[in-house]
Amino acid sequence: MLYIDIPTHPEIRALFEARADACVSIYLPTTPETQNVTLSRISFGNLTRTALEQLDAVGFDKRRRAALEEHLLALDEDGEFWRLQANSLAVLATSDSLRTFRLATEVTETVEVSDRFYLKPLMRAMAFPQHAFVLALSENDARLVEVFADQPASAVNVPGLPASAADAAGRSPVNNLTQDTTQTNSEGRKKLLLSFLRKVDAALRTVLAGRETPLILAATEPVGPMFRSLNSYPGLLAEGISASPDDMSESALASAARSVLDGHYAARIEAATALFHERIGSHRAISDLQAVARAATFGAVDLLLVDIDEVMPGTVDDTDGTVALATKPSAASYGVIDEITGRVILAGGKVLAVRREDMPDGAAVAAILRYPV
Repeated sequence: MLYIDIPTHPEIRALFEARADACVSIYLPTTPETQNVTLSRISFGNLTRTALEQLDAVGFDKRRRAALEEHLLALDEDGEFWRLQANSLAVLATSDSLRTFRLATEVTETVEVSDRFYLKPLMRAMAFPQHAFVLALSENDARLVEVFADQPASAVNVPGLPASAADAAGRSPVNNLTQDTTQTNSEGRKKLLLSFLRKVDAALRTVLAGRETPLILAATEPVGPMFRSLNSYPGLLAEGISASPDDMSESALASAARSVLDGHYAARIEAATALFHERIGSHRAISDLQAVARAATFGAVDLLLVDIDEVMPGTVDDTDGTVALATKPSAASYGVIDEITGRVILAGGKVLAVRREDMPDGAAVAAILRYPV
């Protein structure tokens, strides 16, 4: 099983706002295979030492250093924690706190030390989690299946989920309407289906409330369009699985869902890139680092695209957004792209973290503006 805990948007905003005398951000690949987790723990120990060495280099307070080291060592020694992992791990620590996030996406082994957290890899995990739910829905069946990046799909227990339309109606199959002679077969069938689908939607709320995980609908007509007309979950994707799910196994549903997810993510990137090029002519699209930092500082960025793997140590002026790049990472600098990302999010903008090959013009950052700056 893949154990995932991706931060919500309120959590990521709080993390971007966090400041401390030392914020340690550690990212490393892990494995859900418990018998192979030893290498991940060794990597974490090495990255911890690197972080502490950076603090020693700037003469960090010894008592605060000891408290921070205690948090990290306690995590390193927690065998139960390491037993339950996903494909990668984010560890965000200060002398007073430690947060962890297990991610389905892969990350590059990284350690950053600054007065704020390095959060760009988390943005990629939030944007492209490779994690979804599939609602397999027909008159004869209603199932919720959870799909993971590299692990087998599994059925989700949903309290109150009706097993079928007939179950929801407490009667024989919906095509047999002899119990209700006041309605025509087609009218009665439609009403019974709508009642069934409303019960499905209500049951799903107990599992999906507060989530942002994509939901993929596997259904055919008329059930598919009818469910979409009353669905209350905002994460339902427009594209679904257009096949009867009755005879589809969890594995078959997961395979079809991954294809839908890939198309969904590719379409988001393609649409953002197209909009970027469209806005260049009206001076509402920029990719120069200094210009993007300035726009982010003034709250002018509506959508920011960032290269998930690019790290530029330095600082960004709080007043005018001027970027001063550093020659190498240290406790006296931080990732400027990460800082720009945080300013965009705190100003209500959206962020899309992608691979370099998906960036407009191959830039490290690209911004679509609310207005020319």
